Amino acid sequence: MASRKSGFYHCRSLFQLFVLVGVASILLPAEAAVKKYQFDVQVKNVSRLCHAKPIVTVNGMFPGPTIYAREGDRVHVNVTNYAQYNMSIHWHGLKQFRNGWADGPAYITQCPIQTGQSYVYDFNVTGQRGTLWWHAHILWLRATVYGAIVIMPKEGTPFPFPQPYSEVNLLLGEWWNTDVEEAVKQGNKLGLPPVASEAHTINGKPGPLFPCSEKHTFAMEVEQGKSYLLRIINSALNDELFFGIGGHNMTVVEIDAVYTKPFSTEAILIAPGQTTNVLVQANQVPGRYFMAARPFMDAPIPVDNKTATAILQYKGIPNTLLPALPHLPAPNDTAFALNYTHKLRSLNTREFPANVPLNVDRHLFYTIGLGVNPCSTCVNGTELTASLNNITFVMPQIGLLQAHYFNIKGVFRTDFPDRPPTPFNYTGAPLTANLRTSSGTRLSRIAYNSSVELVLQDTNLLSVESHPFHLHGYNFFVVGTGIGNFDPTKDPASFNLVDPPERNTVGVPTGGWTAIRFKADNPGVWFMHCHLELHTSWGLKTAFVVEDGPGSDQSILPPPKDLPPC
Repeated sequence: MASRKSGFYHCRSLFQLFVLVGVASILLPAEAAVKKYQFDVQVKNVSRLCHAKPIVTVNGMFPGPTIYAREGDRVHVNVTNYAQYNMSIHWHGLKQFRNGWADGPAYITQCPIQTGQSYVYDFNVTGQRGTLWWHAHILWLRATVYGAIVIMPKEGTPFPFPQPYSEVNLLLGEWWNTDVEEAVKQGNKLGLPPVASEAHTINGKPGPLFPCSEKHTFAMEVEQGKSYLLRIINSALNDELFFGIGGHNMTVVEIDAVYTKPFSTEAILIAPGQTTNVLVQANQVPGRYFMAARPFMDAPIPVDNKTATAILQYKGIPNTLLPALPHLPAPNDTAFALNYTHKLRSLNTREFPANVPLNVDRHLFYTIGLGVNPCSTCVNGTELTASLNNITFVMPQIGLLQAHYFNIKGVFRTDFPDRPPTPFNYTGAPLTANLRTSSGTRLSRIAYNSSVELVLQDTNLLSVESHPFHLHGYNFFVVGTGIGNFDPTKDPASFNLVDPPERNTVGVPTGGWTAIRFKADNPGVWFMHCHLELHTSWGLKTAFVVEDGPGSDQSILPPPKDLPPC
């Protein structure tokens, strides 16, 4: 990557430039292009819910700007940090083939961009099209630093569903009246969760069910008889959300930038990190209808349970008409959640096949647990923590990818266990004794091109809870899910190996399990973590070291020259 980059930027003469352009036109398909973006990370005063406060933004926008690209494009995003916090940005769901240097999680694939410094994220969009998103990947800064990524199909390639008249991005988020980083610090001092958010938002706006929201309501206008594509992104930090539109059904056509078999639904369930594209027909009585989002929580965990709203308004209808609310499932409607998830299927056509690994080289079984560890600096002398296979992940002080690529010793170990050290009744009666976890920067080494099956098992350590898990660098197939303890002799018989949903973030159901499969064909160090920011910060994370393959195009690319130093 570094040599291509220097060749691009340091042409010394017109002749060299003509040669470069000529070679590029021969090597690249006609539609490939370089899309360039400038992201200025800066603090701006923003007001919501009658409270004004400074927040970290990109280009002064909340949410931030949308990245538009086409399948096959190359993207350059120059991020310049003018904020007081160190910054890194993750391009969530982009596979970054051989190119973990552009993935973005701080201290995993890079050290953060320090105040006053810049870094160019340089990546190719290969074999992907649809809706993804980007967000800060350090501290809790993704509370305000996030935006959409829209990848159009190659020129001349239609959607595998009816072409919509228009499309709209809907980013679901959260709002705190206080400084989020200060709230986290206060929680850490107590060894407890920080205060919950005051509101959920749709495109940064909580809607008219909240105070001071006259200007803070997102509205989209539709025309009778036309169809619209909604690109819905859950950018919230800690809540799975139900979303629906008053009086209108939605047709799900894509999840996590992978086309699905279409189905109609009154509401969708979307976990933090996930994206869902739906088609909506403007075929109801012309009027004003609420689009609404509120949390799904089927465990005894306190959440911000208020409903964020936006408005779908038919053309020519006055703003004085009161909008109609959708019928959203009850906040603890487990049956709807499981039924909805079961309907998700890959399209699995000749153009868009579901290449599910049928033979498994490596079986992994990870338990998800909450715990309590001693804490000398905490007010109560203990702190809540989280773990995989009873290991609470400790963040390093240098990027793991650098340590792996340059063979720097002592940064991490590759002895993460393939299964929990002590089997137990994972989802039986709540376990409140022996809640200590071990700590370490322990990773799992995966052979190049091996097929991996990972079963994620929720446990009743302190409490069962749903966990959305995100794997960087890969899509995976969700081949099975269930409630209770995974049974390795019986449950695989019911796996869907034909058209399972393909995604990058999956919900592990409360008191249940989820099985995923992927082929480890992308060398590098790839983060895997719960996308509930609270649990990630408590250590519910790990990473895979995927080894280089034997071929010249099967190894990690060299790091770029402007990679931020530690």
